[in-house]
Amino acid sequence: MPTDWIFGLLGGLCIGSAAAVYLLCNGRIMGASGIVGALVDGSANNTWPEKASFLAGLVAVPAIIANLAGGSETHLTGNLAVIAVAGLLVGFGTRLANGCTSGHGVCGISRLSLRGIVATAVYVAAGGVVMVIARHGLGLI
Repeated sequence: MPTDWIFGLLGGLCIGSAAAVYLLCNGRIMGASGIVGALVDGSANNTWPEKASFLAGLVAVPAIIANLAGGSETHLTGNLAVIAVAGLLVGFGTRLANGCTSGHGVCGISRLSLRGIVATAVYVAAGGVVMVIARHGLGLI
């Protein structure tokens, strides 16, 4: 039974709903990289419980659903060096763009923010280029 599109739809609805609730409750755009950054650099001050709760839910809910639904197939490489470099590049990119895919992609595009649309287009293009180089040029993936 083709259920991938259902999980994609449910995931999108969950992300969109979370972004809307975060904006309504906090008056701020939901951006995972900004939330992590505030916790790491200590600027979260009195908002760290809500930020830590948000991140805990961000990790726990998909894990719980994957366990209940049986998970889905992934094609993540087992090469830890590739994963570490990829993580560093994503972190660099989110700092450079002053936001991540959740902030720019989900919240920015839905609000028709030109900055969010441009940042998301650059993310997608950079991801495509890196994928082609890593897969076909370097044979890493």
